[in-house]
Amino acid sequence: MADLLDVELVAADRKVWSGEAAMVVARTTDGDIGILPGHAPILGILFNGAVQIRQEGGDRVVAAVHGGFLSVADNKVGILAELAELAEEIDVERAQRALDAASSSDEESAPADAQRAEARLRAHSLVG
Repeated sequence: MADLLDVELVAADRKVWSGEAAMVVARTTDGDIGILPGHAPILGILFNGAVQIRQEGGDRVVAAVHGGFLSVADNKVGILAELAELAEEIDVERAQRALDAASSSDEESAPADAQRAEARLRAHSLVG
């Protein structure tokens, strides 16, 4: 069996997913990063977006994450997000309404609300 990554995706309120993976792709404040077995240790700040966990058999787990951190060391990937939702948990109509509302709002929180909605829609589109 090939080396695999031991991945744990945790939100502030729950464990979202854990298991083995062949690759993890995430967006950090420094840009997109792909993690393969043997990757050098790293600590990154997550940007609102989709995390893709590619399992050895080809299956993918996709989640929308909102803020948090990604750490890699010794083939262990820890993703600690402020909020995280698996793609299949996302209510697309609700996310679209949130994006529309944020786009037409002049509230101070509107840009962050729009980013969260866009992350949800992107994560859902990756599995749909």
